[in-house]
Amino acid sequence: MAASTYRIPLTSAQIAAANVGRQIPGQIISALDRLDAWIEAEGFRGWDPHDALNSPLLRRLTFGNRFLGIGWLQLLRRSPLNFRRLLAIPKGYNPKGMGLFLASYARKYALMRDSKHQEHILFLAQWLRDNAATGYSGACWGYNFAWPNRASFAPAGTPTIVNTAFIALAFLDLHLLCGNTPQPAVTPNIANASDGKPTVEWRATLSSALKTARSACDFILHDLNVLDQSSDELCFSYTPMDHRRVHNANMMGACLLASVFRQTGETPLAATALAAVRYTTRRQLPNGAWPYGQGAGEDWVDNFHTGFVLVALKRIRDCLQTDEFDESLHHGYYYWKQHMFLADGTPKYYSDKLYPIDVHSVAQAILTFLEFEQEDPEAFELAIRVAGWGIENLQDPDGYFYYWICRGYKIRIPYIRWAQAWMQIALTELVCSHRG
Repeated sequence: MAASTYRIPLTSAQIAAANVGRQIPGQIISALDRLDAWIEAEGFRGWDPHDALNSPLLRRLTFGNRFLGIGWLQLLRRSPLNFRRLLAIPKGYNPKGMGLFLASYARKYALMRDSKHQEHILFLAQWLRDNAATGYSGACWGYNFAWPNRASFAPAGTPTIVNTAFIALAFLDLHLLCGNTPQPAVTPNIANASDGKPTVEWRATLSSALKTARSACDFILHDLNVLDQSSDELCFSYTPMDHRRVHNANMMGACLLASVFRQTGETPLAATALAAVRYTTRRQLPNGAWPYGQGAGEDWVDNFHTGFVLVALKRIRDCLQTDEFDESLHHGYYYWKQHMFLADGTPKYYSDKLYPIDVHSVAQAILTFLEFEQEDPEAFELAIRVAGWGIENLQDPDGYFYYWICRGYKIRIPYIRWAQAWMQIALTELVCSHRG
């Protein structure tokens, strides 16, 4: 996208002027309706790009070797053909996907007061509470598949800072968006009118949401490895079993701590969040970008992980009421905005490489532009442009979204977390932000 001479923040008058006449195109509303219908028909279950080792055959063919596991995973992930039924890989509930769905339906319910959305919230919240990892200091979640990676082999269920932060933030959204929302009359599709138990369940779900988010902070504070700690900075590991320094993961953990601090006023949460943010902002590249991580082989810069860092940094700044990181935030946002897109809204994977065009980049771009809508007068229109591009190029007539566009072909497999959950939360935020 073309370089902008604008520098944030906006004045209140500029914000008011920028919001005049903003509307969501019907194409986007229709796309979200079709996606919702597809997700609900699937019962929130599906496949994942990284679920190869859920196949009994492929597990045996790793012969206990992590690098063979990575090979099978990458082969299946990059294939335009879906061999999962042949390989006996079942559709499943993905914890991060379930957290993103919870955030989506909390947003929908807060705006529309639809009992169907309430029913989904009750199911999703209960599933997440029932399927948290055990044996840790607080609530935490991993994936529903074994995950071989560059640094280690993470068995299915190994909790990660990223999953835990996203899911806990979804519970915090539930607390903030729905906790003070008037309860609609009990309707037959969500309650047995004779005893009203689901109304009790609803109230219990809302009353426990903040507690769940706060509990997840204990996992981050007490179970993860703390790396490169100094007098005023630190970095959290990705899982309790590794020592990787991954910036978007570190920032997501800090974002959860800062967000919970805003509700509870616990200053140790704020102090730890600040230390984590200092670690990442001090390792920003001169051009404004962030590498994926610190360490051999983790120096790439991509679109959606940069978006994670930016959204987390913006929210931390707002929660902690600090201007310490403004220069880093502005520099990073304009690098991302100017180097990660084509003029028509196509999201590039890297600043210097278009392919593969990833649906995750579409979703995170929408969310990132929305996050900066009150500070960049171009952000809303850019969110609309990217959403429109994604719908035109990646949405199937059945409603779900494809995974990748590669040079000459598309991977059309309907991955539940990577594509559907992320596009649902992105389109939900876009539609709901300008309704009511």
